Amino acid sequence: MSTLILIPARMASTRLPGKPLADIAGAPMIVQVARRGAEAGLGRVVVATDSEAVAEAVRSHGFEAVITRDDHQSGSDRIFEALTVIDPDRKVETIVNVQGDLPTIEPEIIGAALRPFEDASVDIATLGVEIVRDEEKANPNVVKIVGSPLSATRLRALYFTRATAPWGEGPLYHHIGLYAYRRSALERFVALKPSPLERRERLEQLRAIEAGMRIDAEIVQSLPLGVDTPEDLERAREILSN
Repeated sequence: MSTLILIPARMASTRLPGKPLADIAGAPMIVQVARRGAEAGLGRVVVATDSEAVAEAVRSHGFEAVITRDDHQSGSDRIFEALTVIDPDRKVETIVNVQGDLPTIEPEIIGAALRPFEDASVDIATLGVEIVRDEEKANPNVVKIVGSPLSATRLRALYFTRATAPWGEGPLYHHIGLYAYRRSALERFVALKPSPLERRERLEQLRAIEAGMRIDAEIVQSLPLGVDTPEDLERAREILSN
């Protein structure tokens, strides 16, 4: 499959203004994410942003960037616009959406997101990790995957929720918001209107589930650090400086 890694990045962040350009170990955070994408060795890496400053920073470090509209409601919409701009001949078959605030993500984890596509019936692939801390099980900021086990390392996602689910004995899985799309699935997804459960849970992936699209999740062993607060930023600086 011809694979493209797209990294959406927008400057508007209420908790950490200017987040994509925050310096981490001598480079802007968005550049560190692009480096992790390149290290995954899957194919072309492009940053999709609404900011000329972000695009300039990315290009100055040797990566590609494309300017997108500033009114997109989601990262999926932004990467779809970028895809239509940089691949008008439709040569790309698979798109990996890596969030722009994951500067310490392991390249191997990015590659793991493609494994569910071994099954031709999978539309969208994503990642999960088993929850080991009790306080995370009831935390609504920790999104859980409710899924049917396909193997020791894979679930067929039936639902995503902020609640503690499923009930009963057994593992709970933390959803990692990194997605791989077949091109046709991304095209279908962005054409759908927000769904009732998506609005209720405030989880975009439920739009695909409600539309009957299949999402499988590969279970990995580590949870990448998402940078949302000044404390997260300091932790990322510590990790990459070492």
